[in-house]
Amino acid sequence: MEKIKKHKKLSLSRFFIYLFLSLASLLSLFPFYWMFVMATSPSSAYNSIPPTIVPGSLMVSNFQKVLGQIDFFQALWNSFLLCTIVTLVVLAISSLAGFAFAKFKFPGKNILFYAILLTMIIPPQLGLIPQYFLVSKAGLLDTLGGVMIVFFLNPLGIFLMRQYVSESVPDELIEAAKLDGCSNFRIYRSIVLPIILPAFATLGIIVFTAVWGEFLWQFTVLRDPETYTIQVALANLSNTFNIDFGMILSGVFWATVPLLVIFLMFNRLFISSITEGSVK
Repeated sequence: MEKIKKHKKLSLSRFFIYLFLSLASLLSLFPFYWMFVMATSPSSAYNSIPPTIVPGSLMVSNFQKVLGQIDFFQALWNSFLLCTIVTLVVLAISSLAGFAFAKFKFPGKNILFYAILLTMIIPPQLGLIPQYFLVSKAGLLDTLGGVMIVFFLNPLGIFLMRQYVSESVPDELIEAAKLDGCSNFRIYRSIVLPIILPAFATLGIIVFTAVWGEFLWQFTVLRDPETYTIQVALANLSNTFNIDFGMILSGVFWATVPLLVIFLMFNRLFISSITEGSVK
């Protein structure tokens, strides 16, 4: 009888946990659904009372308005190229730096690591003017290179990689590889990289989505419509005198789709990096 009661309590508690998680998921997904509804509706539906919650029939026409205002696909490609290059460079730099901070001893290691972490508390807006000055002097204004260069050093990425390498890569494995004559880079390439792939997926998704959604720096550097990223291009959809919310949210909706695709592609590795607690 006691076992039956415990089983019922566990089943009931599990039911409430799943119910809570389901409600939280629905609340999280509702903004995306509402954005889709507005993307298929006329502009007047934005301020309608009661609010419109049923998709309309203007998906194609609203998106055609977007294409008539901006070069949407060129901007989308620019954003994809920018985010991909930044993500790959950040993964390379962060994993190498994380490996060095986790497994090597050198003078000033802790001071340098803490100095990198302290840069995380500095608001990005404070560096806007000096960064613009340096990019201008380098002749990188109005180029994607001028946008991406400020994202290459990612303190959060270095911290995450350092923690993951420390916990997932045994020191004994490193020492055994050194005894076999492996160089440091060979150890990184052949031993560390295969182990930290889940962390790669997590950091890659974080960096890709962060750069994709960043607006201020991209808007500051880019002025040529040929180099516009999707965020800067979407900002040009707004009109002071007549704002077409259906058109704007249609552009925002289709600009969000690549992020969902990227997340679904690496979802498995992302989840495994959270749940994995030991070396396979």
